[in-house]
Amino acid sequence: MNAIDEHVASFEGETGYLNWAAFGPLSPAVRASLGDASDALASFSAADHGRVHARSAAAVASLAQLLGSRPDEVVLRPSSTDALQHALYGLTGTVIAAAADFPSITLPLQRAADMSEGRLSPRWIDPIGGWVTPNAVSDALHESVTAVAVSHVDYRTGYRANLAALRELIGPERLLVVDAVQSFGVVEEDWAVADVVIGHGYKWLRAGRGTGFARFSDTARERIAPVLSGITGIAADGPFRGAVPPPADGARAYTTSVPDHLASARLAAALEELQGVGVAAIEARVRSNVEVLIDVARRHGIRIETPADPQRRAGIVSLVPDDAQALGRGLADAGLVVTVRGGAVRVAAHAGTSAETLDLLERALAAYGRSSFTVS
Repeated sequence: MNAIDEHVASFEGETGYLNWAAFGPLSPAVRASLGDASDALASFSAADHGRVHARSAAAVASLAQLLGSRPDEVVLRPSSTDALQHALYGLTGTVIAAAADFPSITLPLQRAADMSEGRLSPRWIDPIGGWVTPNAVSDALHESVTAVAVSHVDYRTGYRANLAALRELIGPERLLVVDAVQSFGVVEEDWAVADVVIGHGYKWLRAGRGTGFARFSDTARERIAPVLSGITGIAADGPFRGAVPPPADGARAYTTSVPDHLASARLAAALEELQGVGVAAIEARVRSNVEVLIDVARRHGIRIETPADPQRRAGIVSLVPDDAQALGRGLADAGLVVTVRGGAVRVAAHAGTSAETLDLLERALAAYGRSSFTVS
């Protein structure tokens, strides 16, 4: 059995689960790492504790390799929202963001602007479908713009932003801040085009909550003030007396305390599994499963808002029937786990989504009939 087949086998028991964009049930490797780390931290051995603490450094090293960055550019955070707060509270000038983007971007940006006494202001855009395209950003560009903040994959529709095109558009003088929660680990991307990349392991990585992370490039470190920096983010080791030390060099400036080592152990295990399989192999499986989801929806007359171009999507498919609640109830009755929100039913397939799950969706739609969800 090759690496991708072993990876797919680790999803055993997922039949009916199409909710990866909301939560990824813990993988066997992650569950094992959690048990081992818990046992070690329950002991009274400093050596046992040290082995668990080392998993934080292992997670950082894996992230740096996957992001194409240096380890000193990467930090572990309790959540992606926390990491975005570090990025957005430290900015000045005007930041372009979509008003319909996930609140992990919009709320910190607005709150940071409220506290900035005029030094920071959002420039909200409302593009068609909520898709943050280069054209939508170009229309909002102004000499006052210092950054663009965007979700790499839109949580509502699954639209995958063209990061390379956005970078080319805004140039090196502006920062590109990317929320990669809905894409990291399931799509190959040149993350180096972004100045700040923020993610979380509780969805597609199957690592559970508390496994947020961020990469701050050298350019980001120069332009983003470490407003929320704590004892681990200073140019000193541990407690100090007298004058408060300056912020640390590198991304460590955007930390407040030591990481949760149990969370780090889970994240390290998930990342090691990802590296062993390869993002490209996982992306190929995800893309194939998403194609099936789209074909099934079309055969049953359900409109979708997910892009037709495979390069502009990841694992999310947004179904927009005439009655989303009815469709959601029908799928739940059939044993499918999905998200119903805002007049749409979001289905999300992973590399390990089985043929049985895809067939279950097909049979559920056929059983209820097109007239149950759409206007003929």
